[in-house]
Amino acid sequence: MATGRPRAFDLEERLDLALDVFWRQGYEGTALSDLTEAMGINRPSLYAAYGNKEALFGKVVDRYLEGPARHLRAALREPTARAVAEHLLRGSVEVVTSARNPQGGCLLVQGALSTGDQGAAARSRLADGRRAAAAALRRRFEQAQADGDLDPEEDAADLARYIASVSYGLSVHASDGCGAEELHRVVDRALASWPG
Repeated sequence: MATGRPRAFDLEERLDLALDVFWRQGYEGTALSDLTEAMGINRPSLYAAYGNKEALFGKVVDRYLEGPARHLRAALREPTARAVAEHLLRGSVEVVTSARNPQGGCLLVQGALSTGDQGAAARSRLADGRRAAAAALRRRFEQAQADGDLDPEEDAADLARYIASVSYGLSVHASDGCGAEELHRVVDRALASWPG
C-alpha cells in the first residue's frame, strides 16, 4: 500500500511559525494565506498536517501553553499559595514583555476576545482555557487552606479570580506598551495585598 511522500518540513517548527502569526494578528485577523506564507507551506500541506484553521489554532494554543506560557503550570508547584501567585504574575510579565513575543500581550487573552461568528469556536477555546486555569488556581489555593498555608476564611475562588484578573491585566497593559519594570511594580502592589 502506498503511503505517499514523506513530509518535507518539521511539524513543530512550522507550528511555532503559526503561533507567531496568531499571536501577532489574532484568530480572526489571520487569513489562511498569512499562515501558509509564514509557515512556508501550501494549503493542502497545511490541511494534511494540522487540519483547518480552527484545528491549527487549537494546536497553537496547546503549543503556547507548553512553551511561552509554561509558567502557568509551573506556578502551581510552588510550595506556598503566595509563591504560586508571585510565580504566576512574574512569569506573566516575562511572557508579555519578552522580545520573542511578536506583539505585547498574551495569546490566551488577546487571541480571540472579539470575533464574529466564524471565530466563535476559537473564542470559546480560549475562554475554556482561561476558566480551566482559574479552576486550577482555585484548587491550589484550596489545597493551601487544607495545608494551613492560607486562611480557611479566604474565598479561594475569589482569590483565584483576582490573581487571574491581575495576570490578564498585565497582558493588556503590555500590549499598550508598558514595560517589564512598570508591570513588576503592578505585581508588587498586588502581592502587597496578599491575605494575612
